Amino acid sequence: MIEIICFGKIKELYLKELIEDYFDRIGKYLKIKITELPDSNNIKDEEELILKNIDKKSYVILTDIKGSKIDSINFANLIDKTFISYPKITFIIGGSNGVTDNVKNLANYKLSFSDMTYPHGLFRGILLEQIYRAIKINHNETYHK
Repeated sequence: MIEIICFGKIKELYLKELIEDYFDRIGKYLKIKITELPDSNNIKDEEELILKNIDKKSYVILTDIKGSKIDSINFANLIDKTFISYPKITFIIGGSNGVTDNVKNLANYKLSFSDMTYPHGLFRGILLEQIYRAIKINHNETYHK
């Protein structure tokens, strides 16, 4: 199972459609869940919400601008190898103020998609697309490049 913990509701229709499309595609291969937490301007409140929602049996991947940058093949390998030892992978997309050191320390892996900053809704779509791409790679199925 894969869970994505993130903040805020998606308002833009085109982003909702993007997210729903990849969510449905992934769902044909494995269980996936998106946990949307309420936005807060207080990073400690967001920490509390994140910590309440983390499954202790989960491998936690924090999306972090200062994390490791890997290509899609290595991302697929990370997911494949992680499922050998863990029943669940949880991705965390922090709020607009980032995450606390407690959340950073909880993460098993910190992953950066770029040095750039993306709107949260768009990034959620990008993350789902990369998860789907990883699944296709791991199943030796073709997917556009």
